[in-house]
Amino acid sequence: MSQQPDYQPGEFQWSFLLPQYWGIWIGIVFLMILAILPWAIQHRLAKILGNTAFKHLKSRRKTTLRNLEVCFPEWSAEEVQHNARQVFIDQMIGIFETLNAWYSPQWFKNRVSIEGLEHLQQAQAEGKGVLLLGTHSTLLDAGGYLCAQYFEPDVVYRPQNNPLLDMLIYRCRSTIYANQIDHDDMRGLIRNLKNGHAIWYSPDQDFGLKQGVMAPFFGVPAATVTAHRRLLKISKSVAIPLYFYRTGDIKDPRYHVLLEPIVDNLPSEDEVEDAIRVNKIIENQLRIAPTQYMWFHRRFKSRPEGYDEIY
Repeated sequence: MSQQPDYQPGEFQWSFLLPQYWGIWIGIVFLMILAILPWAIQHRLAKILGNTAFKHLKSRRKTTLRNLEVCFPEWSAEEVQHNARQVFIDQMIGIFETLNAWYSPQWFKNRVSIEGLEHLQQAQAEGKGVLLLGTHSTLLDAGGYLCAQYFEPDVVYRPQNNPLLDMLIYRCRSTIYANQIDHDDMRGLIRNLKNGHAIWYSPDQDFGLKQGVMAPFFGVPAATVTAHRRLLKISKSVAIPLYFYRTGDIKDPRYHVLLEPIVDNLPSEDEVEDAIRVNKIIENQLRIAPTQYMWFHRRFKSRPEGYDEIY
């Protein structure tokens, strides 16, 4: 359980003007300048930064390569290397896309489309809350902005350790999300679901077996969270898979939001079977744009006795 701050999220503190925070303020001004640069320059910078990160962030690079090796065994060694590098480039592009969503949202005008909105609208018309089962996409908050063009999403977030950074990110996100729910605020999460909200929730990371079960992910056993089963059961809400991604020429990209039909009988009586189904949904989504996912996370770090080490 994280320590709760003694101030409200997004609240300005006079202490933020102390010298210890000046570096962050300078960094924010720099980021705002980057947000108003032409896309051609943003993309060029993202490619340079992505290649630099791939070269120097050795641990993240190793994790990414290993994840792609085990999840896409059909790829050659050259394809794994190429796509791993592209993951880092897409992450940097995603940072610029997020800056655009925060500070220069007109960039996305006439670039966004959605498929499957009727699934969400039907569920909410019936008074049901919707848990949007998403992923940790390199699009970051730009993905939330894409969704917000068609419906009001809530988001589950983890507060930043630095209070100034937490305030700034919270305020930027407030222009995108209807509500931001602390990942420890289960009551708030359930309350919003009961009130018919649509909440973006990502069950795609390894938090160990105290919060999940082992289930195949791309054919590899992985610790898979099951908290969403309890949320759905308690709130009597439904689960709808959510995916957003970029396509087209990078010089003139297009962005797509995909809402799939409600996942039937979730939760069922079998938590392992539910985990298998959700992982399969995520797999199918990630195959649409494989490098637009944060493969540098150690998805297979939990290896109980009897399971081979991955990293």
